[in-house]
Amino acid sequence: MIGEMVRSAAAEMGINLPPDAPERFELYYEMLIAANARMNLTRIVEPEAVVNGHFMDSLTLIKTGALAGARTLADVGSGAGLPGIPLMIALPDIRCVLIDSLGKRVRFLNEVIAALNLNGAAVHARAEEAARQTGYRESFDCVTSRAVAKLRVLCELTLPLVRVSGVMAAYKGPGVDRELSDARRVISLLGGKLRQVQSVVIPGEATGHRLVLIDKRAPTPMKYPRKPGEPARDPL
Repeated sequence: MIGEMVRSAAAEMGINLPPDAPERFELYYEMLIAANARMNLTRIVEPEAVVNGHFMDSLTLIKTGALAGARTLADVGSGAGLPGIPLMIALPDIRCVLIDSLGKRVRFLNEVIAALNLNGAAVHARAEEAARQTGYRESFDCVTSRAVAKLRVLCELTLPLVRVSGVMAAYKGPGVDRELSDARRVISLLGGKLRQVQSVVIPGEATGHRLVLIDKRAPTPMKYPRKPGEPARDPL
């Protein structure tokens, strides 16, 4: 059921999926619902709502062209694996690292990655810590984040991970314009430049979804990100 819903919704959105993607989405859904009984991963559990509100929402980034030529991706605050897992299913040639601060969520994500034979891994770390590790700092073609923080804070958590000439992609809702106004100085300070804010349409979803794409134009100053928790406590 889930697989066919994914196939139909992706076709409606003009997204081409690998032949085995629907089956992988089916297994992901089953694992997500089972794990949700043990830990708080999502309030959305109905099949159609998960397909449209989680899976298709995650795949909207493909429509922007931001992932063209990308070989590496990091998903900050991945939580239940969104948008990271759907992007891994849809784009198997991109190696993905899912970053989350809660150990039990990371264990769940690695179980999904192993069961679905996906190209990547989940790591247990705060974004502020990951961005100071060799092999992570300014190493990713694209860094995504969904439902993690206001844009002003999110930029400090994600832009240090984006390589120069890469892109940060923030999944946001209709109220992002105010966030963007507050974040413009921070974007520039951290080496970024706003590319676009793109509205996206998802089958069966009435709420407006928007993607904020920020190009990395210059290295992020080494003093950023600050210590864990400081970006949220005292936004730039």
